[in-house]
Amino acid sequence: MIELAMTAAGSQRVRFAISPLEEALGAVQTLLGVRGHPVHLPWVSGAPALDDLGVPELAAVLSARHYITEFLSPPPGGPETTAAAQLDAVRATPPGQVALELAMVDADLSGLPDDPATTRDLLADQLETVWNALLAPTWPTLRELLTADLAHRTRLLGEGGLAKALAELHPQVRLAGTSILVDVQARERLDIDTRGLLLVPAVFAWPNVGVVTVPPWQPTLLYPARGVASLWASRTEPPEPLVGLIGRTRALLLACLDQPSATVCLAQQLRLAPATVSAHLTTLRAAGLLASDRSRHRVLYRRTSLGDALLQASPLR
Repeated sequence: MIELAMTAAGSQRVRFAISPLEEALGAVQTLLGVRGHPVHLPWVSGAPALDDLGVPELAAVLSARHYITEFLSPPPGGPETTAAAQLDAVRATPPGQVALELAMVDADLSGLPDDPATTRDLLADQLETVWNALLAPTWPTLRELLTADLAHRTRLLGEGGLAKALAELHPQVRLAGTSILVDVQARERLDIDTRGLLLVPAVFAWPNVGVVTVPPWQPTLLYPARGVASLWASRTEPPEPLVGLIGRTRALLLACLDQPSATVCLAQQLRLAPATVSAHLTTLRAAGLLASDRSRHRVLYRRTSLGDALLQASPLR
C-alpha cells in the first residue's frame, strides 16, 4: 500500500496533465507482453515489430515488471506537454540520477553502456524512434481521449473536491481521511507538500494504476483513462431508424460520442471534412442532443441525456 498524505498545502495543488512519453513506454511494454490487455489487441496487430525498430536497449529496460525508471517519462508540465519537450528533459537528466534509477530496474541491463550519460542519450534516441513509429500516427486520437478524461475529472474536482474526483478514478485508489491510499504491492508513505500531486491519465496503463514517488520527481498518480475499451473498436454504426430520423452523418456523430470528443478527432474517425462535422455538431447541439465543454484550446462535444435517450430508444441499438 502506498499512502499519499495530503498536507494543507499539497491538497491545494492537485492538477492534471498528459504525458506523451508515458504512452510511448506503455506501448513498448504492451508489445513486449509486460503490460497487456485484450482491449489493445487491435492496436498490437497493426503496430510495427520492435525488432524492426532497432531499440534493443530500450526494450531491455522496459522488459522489467516492477520498475522501469522515471527519467524516461519525466512528469509533464500540464495538458499541453509535447513529446519533444519531454525528450529534451530526458536528455537533460543528470547522469547520477540515470545511474541511480537504472540500478533499480529489475531486468538484465548488461547490454547497456557503462557510462550513464551515454546510456541516457542512447535510450532517448531509441525512445524518439519509438514515439515516431508507434505513437505519433495515432496521437491526435489518443490525445483527444486523454483530454476528454481531464475535462471529466476536472469537472468532478470542481463539483465535489478531491473525494469526488477520486471516487471513480480506479478501484485501487481511495481517499481515507486526508490521505490517498493506492493498493499496490509497494509499501511507502509520502507527504504531498507544496509540490502538490499530479494526476495523469494513460491509455496504455489500462487497467492498472501507478505512482511516482522517487526523488526528485514530482509526485504523480498514473491511472487508466476513461473510454479506452472503445478506443480501437471499429466505427459505431447508428441504428437505421435514427438514420431515417436525423440523417446518416448526424446519426453517426451521435453514436460515436460515447466519450467526449473534438471536431478534428471526429472528422478523422469518420473521414469527413472538419467543416462538415462542425456544421452537423452545431445542429445537434442546437437541438439539445449534444452539449459542449471548452478544455483550453479545444471544444469537446458530448451527448446530453436527451441524446442518450434518442440513441437508446431504437430497438436496434
